[in-house]
Amino acid sequence: MTMIKTSYQPELCLVKGMRLIMEYIENDIKKGVKLHILKTDKFKTNLIAVFLTTGIQKETVTKNALISAVLRRGTNTMKTQEEISKKLEELYGASFDCGVDKTGDNQVLKFYIESVNDKFLPQQGENMLKSSIDNLFEIVFNPLIENKGFKQEYVEQEKQNMKQRIEGKIDNKARYALDRCIEEWYKDKAFGLYKFGYVEDLKEINEENLYEQYKTLINTCKVDIWISGDIQPEEKNLAYENQYIQKLTEREAKYQTQNEKNERNIGEIIEEKDVTQGKLVIGLSVNSENEEEKYTALVYNHILGGSANSKIFQNVREKANLAYAASSNYFRYKDNIFINCGIEIENYHKAVELIKAQIEDMKNGKFTEEELENAKKSIIAMIHTIDDEQDTGIMYYFGQELSNNKNSLEDYVKKIENVKKEDIVKIASRVQMNIIYFLRNKSKS
Repeated sequence: MTMIKTSYQPELCLVKGMRLIMEYIENDIKKGVKLHILKTDKFKTNLIAVFLTTGIQKETVTKNALISAVLRRGTNTMKTQEEISKKLEELYGASFDCGVDKTGDNQVLKFYIESVNDKFLPQQGENMLKSSIDNLFEIVFNPLIENKGFKQEYVEQEKQNMKQRIEGKIDNKARYALDRCIEEWYKDKAFGLYKFGYVEDLKEINEENLYEQYKTLINTCKVDIWISGDIQPEEKNLAYENQYIQKLTEREAKYQTQNEKNERNIGEIIEEKDVTQGKLVIGLSVNSENEEEKYTALVYNHILGGSANSKIFQNVREKANLAYAASSNYFRYKDNIFINCGIEIENYHKAVELIKAQIEDMKNGKFTEEELENAKKSIIAMIHTIDDEQDTGIMYYFGQELSNNKNSLEDYVKKIENVKKEDIVKIASRVQMNIIYFLRNKSKS
């Protein structure tokens, strides 16, 4: 039997005026493979997830995204999606989902099964948790193989689906503008890659080389297994005694723990497409000197554009009426802020200048203690909702795992509470505007 090392971290956090305990337990199953348990009796369901994390690279980004899609099509024992769906129905309507994310300089393949907790079953002794774990691991680690590769039909169908997904990214104009801003700013760098890959790469992919990439991924990536629910201590054995987990090799997991900083100053990029509303995205480097300052950066962003009471929202949208939407988001892994505005084409220059004025005001400390306190209260309120959903709890701890910066939710609240105005001004003085991206309609000749 595999020996595991356990790290126990009880969480105490306020939720809707009540104090509850959420236990977070880490289990090193083997080198590069970790089990995380979030024990809570708040839900009637268990959420089981497998995350495969690897450094994002141009050579493999498209294949990895395609692997996620192909794995859901069938396994060696459930050869079609219909058979998988039938199995889920037998598990009292359990649900399965999967997807691909880009987290900092990493590409993450995510697989989930949500099923009812055994204590709420009409018949006891069915062991729904074991069945859910076994079926999820079957999908991820025992794919359908034919003639030394994935099933050709599935690969070709998913290649076409992926082509449509990549080509259709323009359909969401706001997301497209953000992706294009990142792509231009981080050109030739990992973070600049599109998480679903590139159409030109698809033609070289077949069932055999995709399976070879799958085997490489499974043997080298960071594997994180998550179980959220009212889990008993002995039930962790269901994961690490599973036959597919036992077969996984130890590995020096190939993922990025230190995200590459970007000091490129791009200036202005204007792209013309068939759009009716302009999409403005401005990329800022925060230049935090350490992990602790990133909590200050989070509060800085909230005052700048992170809420309906922020300077950008109030001054650019409400008072000047220059934008339909105006906000900003802090990307902790990259220590960047992205300001996003939907504007009339003719308001471009006015909006940019007014946004610059808000950034300058922050550098000069032109914000009130009330604004600071309101920002902190808003962030803390969001922290208190982290365990309102099982997947948000998982994502919080996954972020902690990737950054190797383990803070309880209680610590998180305290760090936000301790941010002072002088801390914000110090951060503001180092903020740099690196890129202005504007998506507009085609100029009339």
